[in-house]
Amino acid sequence: MSKLSFEEWLQSRLTAHGFACGAIDGHIGPKTLHALRGFQSARGLALSGKADDATVKALRESSSRVSFDEKGFIPDRDKDAPDNGRRSIWPRQKDVLSYYGAVGTSQTRVEVPWDMRLAWDMDVRARTITLHTKVAESAERVLHKVRGLYSDRELKALGLDLFGGSLNVRRMRGGSRYSMHSWGIAIDFDPIRNRLSWKRPRARLSLDDAIGFWRAWEAEGWVSLGRERNFDWMHVQAARL
Repeated sequence: MSKLSFEEWLQSRLTAHGFACGAIDGHIGPKTLHALRGFQSARGLALSGKADDATVKALRESSSRVSFDEKGFIPDRDKDAPDNGRRSIWPRQKDVLSYYGAVGTSQTRVEVPWDMRLAWDMDVRARTITLHTKVAESAERVLHKVRGLYSDRELKALGLDLFGGSLNVRRMRGGSRYSMHSWGIAIDFDPIRNRLSWKRPRARLSLDDAIGFWRAWEAEGWVSLGRERNFDWMHVQAARL
């Protein structure tokens, strides 16, 4: 058996740690680079997109703490996953005003590392999303991790290429309290196939191939209303229930 090139070794280690690169062929293309940035994000390393010394050292570590299923290596939500140390403790919904400040303030833009379109106007690209400054870095880490987990085809199949909204100062549906979107601490994906009242398995993001996506958010402390309450599967937020 021939010895792996460094590029092939890099792809094999990223795959073993849960960041699939496609074929292990030694070709460092966009998918490998996205997987590399996703791994760096999950481990709290500099997002260099390069196999620097710190990244190589982390890749050499055992990947035995990552569980395997039929789609590849995906961190276990309930056990010691490699990125659990990165978990952020967000406030409860009732405390968001004191933690994040007034609605609509302290906003910034985060680049999405895959092609995304507006769900309500699919001819318009959504290259960035608006989020509160306190959650932006966390969201960026998750997005790069997700980009490493899924191919372009898989992202589209899941509907992760359809942006349903982030910052939107408004009241909750049927209530008087402000929505979590009012602080730019919530993101919606593919609202057409994940309508508010739809439950598992009707909602697209309730299916098993979305588990890796949700675990990436949960590793940073974000909350899926679908995973917690089995409704509004489009929605993830940086606020506990």
